[in-house]
Amino acid sequence: MPSPAGAPDSSPTVRHRLRADAERSREAVLGAAVKLLSERPDAGMAAVAAAAGVTRQTVYAHFGTRDALLEAVADRVTQEAMAAMDVAEVEDGPALDALMRLQDIGWRLFERHPALLQLGAAPAHAEADRARHEPVTDRLTRLIAKGQAAGEFDPEPPAAWLVAAVISLGHAAGNEVGAGRMSVTEAAAHLRTATLRVLKA
Repeated sequence: MPSPAGAPDSSPTVRHRLRADAERSREAVLGAAVKLLSERPDAGMAAVAAAAGVTRQTVYAHFGTRDALLEAVADRVTQEAMAAMDVAEVEDGPALDALMRLQDIGWRLFERHPALLQLGAAPAHAEADRARHEPVTDRLTRLIAKGQAAGEFDPEPPAAWLVAAVISLGHAAGNEVGAGRMSVTEAAAHLRTATLRVLKA
């Protein structure tokens, strides 16, 4: 039955089209935010709206706060990281080589997306950060257990403890970069040395 004159059409086809339009709009905003924040980590919602070619109200409709937008950007970059790890086949070959490749992927992402440092330094995002890193943590756990079994790493500590230590070192290195006390190159080199020492590789 057609809608009365002046009433919105609520047919399934129209609802599907509206959802598709909203999803395309959200993707446009998120894509613009990922690109813009990689160039200007302090960019605000108005700048993101301009880059996406939409109004600021549209950006807020999809992401209620800048923090919510940063979380979505971090989720998108995490997906990129996992895809990069799959392409690099970080679990093939010696565990140490795979672990170093994994860290290299992480640093390349930090260089391309410096806005991630803002999230890493914010305690309010700790729970979301843990959930976001869970697939990476699982992969790291398998790598370290493999390295212990092969005699590449210290077999005494539990793999979970070594994983926690390596992740903590990575966060510390990121914080140093975020605070401006180290460059990405310096932090990456120190992280590599510290990781080798912790693992006794």
